[in-house]
Amino acid sequence: MLDTPVAFIVFNRPKQTRQSFEAIRQARPRILFIISDGPRVERNGEAELVAQSRQIAEQVDWPCEIRRIYSDTNLGCAKRVSSGITAVFQQVEQAIILEDDCVPNQTFFRFCGELLDRYRDDTRVMAISGDNFQRGKPDRADSYYFSKYLHCWGWATWRRAWQHFEGTLEAWPDFRDRDGLQTFCHSLSERDYWTRTFDRVYEGKIDTWDFTWLLACWMNHGLTALPTKNLVSNIGFGEDATHTAHSSPFENLPTYEFQTLEHPKHVSRSVEKDLATDRMMFSRGKLRFRHVIQFARQYAPLTRRAA
Repeated sequence: MLDTPVAFIVFNRPKQTRQSFEAIRQARPRILFIISDGPRVERNGEAELVAQSRQIAEQVDWPCEIRRIYSDTNLGCAKRVSSGITAVFQQVEQAIILEDDCVPNQTFFRFCGELLDRYRDDTRVMAISGDNFQRGKPDRADSYYFSKYLHCWGWATWRRAWQHFEGTLEAWPDFRDRDGLQTFCHSLSERDYWTRTFDRVYEGKIDTWDFTWLLACWMNHGLTALPTKNLVSNIGFGEDATHTAHSSPFENLPTYEFQTLEHPKHVSRSVEKDLATDRMMFSRGKLRFRHVIQFARQYAPLTRRAA
């Protein structure tokens, strides 16, 4: 059984929920949080889909304590997800967080659990992710590396890190005007990309929590541990998604197993890997800024709500 608590976030897609829940069932966590937003009154049939998704997530057939964090009304992505995670960390010190459309292999749970224990008191590390989008064979013997990027298609963190999440980007204008991004960005195009992205979130043009969390990590010089082999497959792309309705090179990625975990000798960011990620996905990539909304879920797919 898995000693680390799991927070499972569901909404209105029973089909995807069933697949991701099956991975949780195999891991058999002792504590399972279920976070769910309420249906939107203007969407016919959504209440039934929300009820079905919750019912699937509650089909626990192993010794497990279920803790429900449900909303009767629709709070929206940013508020529901962030408030749900905050409620989790009011009760436990660390947790693995998984979406209804993210299907991990079993290595993912072991990977997160071991690294949560290893870096519990290391404030340099603020999160652990199961995602690798480098699309190539590992170029190192280590099982993971450290990055400035916070990939949230299956991830984990601690209360001591999440306490830095403030729920808004109130601190963004001052951070921007003090050239705070210069510490994290290696080119003018990259700074411009993230300035425009955070501006849009600050202005309320993107209803998400993940960029707010990313900025909190950057402002606290936090790192994320990323596996050298992908451990989670996102099955949520399609017509019933809001932000990821179109096909993507990042959908349905294969996952790989680790037999043993080899730890890096040093906790230091891989600038080379981060530059490759920027070239592929962000300021220098094919997506460019016009696709920031569509691929905002690169960090966490939780805002994908059925149309």
